[in-house]
Amino acid sequence: MTNHVEQQVEGPDGQRRTVMVHLGESPLSWLHARGHLSERHFVAGDMLRADWERAGLGARVTMRWDAAPREGGRRGPGRRSDPTLAQLSARERFDGAIGAAGPGLADILWRVACAGEGLVTAEKALGWPSRAGKLVLTLALDRVASWYRVP
Repeated sequence: MTNHVEQQVEGPDGQRRTVMVHLGESPLSWLHARGHLSERHFVAGDMLRADWERAGLGARVTMRWDAAPREGGRRGPGRRSDPTLAQLSARERFDGAIGAAGPGLADILWRVACAGEGLVTAEKALGWPSRAGKLVLTLALDRVASWYRVP
């Protein structure tokens, strides 16, 4: 059995792409475990990825079978668990963080942190020279860490 799967994901530019995802380890955790990312950068990237997932920007791999809640049911009016509000909040945070990274940095940030592409794959896709991705990713994560107020 393989640890890689293809997934359709939406990038920060709204375009859908097919990416290969290693199910066992994210590129950020791989870089962090080997000392290439600080704890601050790792946490910021993980927060960005979590907001991307909460916002529903990633591909759905299963169908939702739950019915819409009835008025006054488990998720009655005034409950904070409203998935629409959670998704909207996560989308706002994601858009703010991507905006904080800025043009030229957001592409590699999204590819590595959210889409799960490795640095080499992301560099090739962006037409960058070898080893340029780590520097640019670190700059992007530094800006995102400041935006999320990661100490």
